[in-house]
Amino acid sequence: MADLKDIYNDNFINSLADALERADLSFNRKAFLNCVYQEEWESLALKQRIRQLSTAMYMGINKPFPKALPVLLDAAPSFKQLAGLVFPDYVEQYGLSFWEKSMDALAQLTVYSTSEFAVRPFLLQDQERMLSQMMKWTKNSNEHIRRLASEGARPQLPWAQSIPAFKQDPAPLFALLEPLMQDDSLYVRKSVANHLNDISKTHPDLVIEFIRQQHGQHPHTDWILRHAARTLLKQGNADVLRLFGYPDSEHVSVQRLTLEKQTVAIGESLHFSVELHAAQDTKVRVEYAIDYMKKNGRPSRKVFQLSDTHLAAGQSKVIVRTQSFRDMTTRKHYAGEHTLVILVNGISKESMTFQVTK
Repeated sequence: MADLKDIYNDNFINSLADALERADLSFNRKAFLNCVYQEEWESLALKQRIRQLSTAMYMGINKPFPKALPVLLDAAPSFKQLAGLVFPDYVEQYGLSFWEKSMDALAQLTVYSTSEFAVRPFLLQDQERMLSQMMKWTKNSNEHIRRLASEGARPQLPWAQSIPAFKQDPAPLFALLEPLMQDDSLYVRKSVANHLNDISKTHPDLVIEFIRQQHGQHPHTDWILRHAARTLLKQGNADVLRLFGYPDSEHVSVQRLTLEKQTVAIGESLHFSVELHAAQDTKVRVEYAIDYMKKNGRPSRKVFQLSDTHLAAGQSKVIVRTQSFRDMTTRKHYAGEHTLVILVNGISKESMTFQVTK
C-alpha cells in the first residue's frame, strides 16, 4: 500500500512548478526545485513534505505575501484534496501578518482542498478574532467554507496543531456550532458531529447538556447529535443512552452465547452467535466488547456495535458475527486469554473467554 506522502512525487512537483509558472512568468523554477530536493526529501513524512513544498513555493515566487496571493489562487484549482494542502500551508506560513487577505485566501482555497489545518495558527494568534471570522463562515453559501468553520476549530483535529485553550475550555465552540446544527450538507453535519465527539472525550457533561437542549429540533440536528454521541454511547453512558431512548436493559436477557471454537490463531477469525430475548417491548443497542491481551500482559477493551433495533415483548433475536484477528496498522494481536462480552444498552450481559495463539 502506497504511503500518503508519495502523492508528492516527481510528477506532482513538476505539475506544481508548471502551474506556478503559468500563473507567474517570473516564477523561479530552479530555486523552487532546489528547495524541494534537499538531501532529506525522501525521508520526510507527509506534513514535513507539505511544509517543504510551501517553503519552496515561497522561494520560487519570491514576492511579498500580498503579491504572491494572486499566483497561489490562480494555480490552486488544479490541485484537489490532499494534493492541494500545499496552498493553505503557504498562507499558514507567510500570511499571519496579513489577516484579512489570509482569511479571503483560506476561504477560497478550502473549496479545492481544505484550510482546516492552516487556520490553527490564526486561532492561536487571536482566538476571539478567528472565532468571529469562523462565525461569518457558518453563514456562507458554500458547504466547504461552512465546514471549515467547524473542522478548523475541532479540539482534537487529526494531524493538526493543538489548540490547548479549546481542550481546557471548549465552551466558546458551542456558539460556533449552533448555526450549523440544521445544515443541509452532510459534509458539514459530519464535521459538526466529529467536533462534538472531540469535546465529549474531555468534557462529556457539556456535550450531554448540549444534546439535551438540541435533541428533537430537526432531523439533521438529531443525526448530528447521535453521531456526536458515539464515544459516550460506546462507553455506556447512562445519561446519553436515556436521552436517545434506550431504557435499562433489565428486560433483555442473553439466552445463549456460542463461540465456534475456543482457540483462534493470529490471522484467523473468531465466529460467534448470540441469542437475545426481550420480556417487554424494548429499544436495544447491542454491542460486543473484546478484552484484548496487550503486549504488557494486561487486557484492553475495544467495543463494536452488533445491532440497534427494537424487540417486542416475547421476541428473540439471533445475531451472528465474525471478528478478524488479522494484524493491522491500527491493531496488533498478542497471544493469551481474551474475553468476549455482550453489552445491551451499555450493560454487560454475558461473557466468554477464548485463547488467541501465535
